[in-house]
Amino acid sequence: MIRLFKHYIPHAVILLWLLDLILLVVAGEMSWRLRASQIAMDPGPFTDRIWPHLGFAAMMLTAMIAVGVYGSDSLRSMRFACARLLVAISLGIIALSFVDFVLAGENFWRSTLFYGMVIAIVLLVTNRLVIGGLLGSAAFRRRVLVLGAGSRAQRLRELGDQPEAGFAIVGYIGMNESNPLVEEAIARTAIHNLTRFVENLGVSEVVLALEERRNALPLKDLLRIKTAGVHVNEFSSFLERETGRVDLDTVNPSWLIFSDGFSSGRAVSSVAKRMFDIAASAVLLVFAAPVIVLFAILVKLESKGPAFFRQTRVGLYGQNFDVVKLRSMRVDAEADGAKWASKDDPRATRVGRFIRKVRIDELPQAWTVLKGEMSFVGPRPERPEFVADLEEQLPYYAERHMVKPGITGWAQINYPYGASIADSRHKLEYDLYYAKNYTPFLDLLIILQTLRVVLWHEGAR
Repeated sequence: MIRLFKHYIPHAVILLWLLDLILLVVAGEMSWRLRASQIAMDPGPFTDRIWPHLGFAAMMLTAMIAVGVYGSDSLRSMRFACARLLVAISLGIIALSFVDFVLAGENFWRSTLFYGMVIAIVLLVTNRLVIGGLLGSAAFRRRVLVLGAGSRAQRLRELGDQPEAGFAIVGYIGMNESNPLVEEAIARTAIHNLTRFVENLGVSEVVLALEERRNALPLKDLLRIKTAGVHVNEFSSFLERETGRVDLDTVNPSWLIFSDGFSSGRAVSSVAKRMFDIAASAVLLVFAAPVIVLFAILVKLESKGPAFFRQTRVGLYGQNFDVVKLRSMRVDAEADGAKWASKDDPRATRVGRFIRKVRIDELPQAWTVLKGEMSFVGPRPERPEFVADLEEQLPYYAERHMVKPGITGWAQINYPYGASIADSRHKLEYDLYYAKNYTPFLDLLIILQTLRVVLWHEGAR
């Protein structure tokens, strides 16, 4: 994997993205030359069109990232990838048509956009067929040697067996005399020279998956392996990188303190984040006002009670604030006290079910963002009634309040909607990853991929 702005991206995704960029530029040029030949026009030199072609490619790639073309599901399923590609290219063409109309330019003719759409789809699908056929799914997987044969090693085995895994385990080494859970593990005493063993297997990374490090950590061997150019990683850090979440079952306070992350150098990023929040929320409120008014009227017509409702949530540093949303439930939904919301909640009205599915009920929260109590991206704020219980039952739950809550977030785009202690635990693992590895780049990825969640109702509640 390549670490870009503290976020890990698989090598396969980087290669596929670069090839897609080249092919999209090629598609733009081919569409231009095709149209020029039809009207008997001299196409002129390629360099005169480089910026429009790059604009075309940038818009298509943005749409592809947004709808999940580079997600794990698309990488392992050709049918899934093709479906997402069709949606992404279509959205990109619509966006380019709008941009060209607003700018009153002549960079993107309707005919060239149509040809570019068809050619791009053909080239991008072919690219995935060729890459998958020639290189295979394991071409970019790192070769990993696991030191350990217990429950942690078993967890790595299960993770490595998943089709989207970015690594392949080439061996396990039992570091003590206890009975191994991984039966094929080789006893450490059977290996004369661990460094040479690693070299012979072509290992690119060694992962420490020891249940108990006391008297089992081979420091001399690890030093030699490290100086030989092989990456040595600790179990919790390896899981964080591969899964995009902080594993609560294995982390401890010392790991959170001494591992990379929670950088204090966020002053510039925080200012940029706030400036974006102000600009984006103001624009959203202006353009979404007619939609908000329309559905506010529909909510009022369907059921008695206010069109909007306020609810207290826990925000930055544990301070309470009120969120404003379009009402999607009956006014007596919590007559018996606070309850977890659930998928297909019977308390939701007919209009409420629709606006919850497409996230229209969230639009008024842009006002909360404009006031500075929330951000567009961050952990979803929870209700005080639930926070007290969650802090008692889940370790490090209070740490998620060290970043400003958001309308969308890393947990929302990676974990399906759920409302229980178990679901809150899984979401917390993603929230801690976000708090630990926050950068504007990660915010951009989350904002783009929120479109995927809205289009396919992933996580909708």
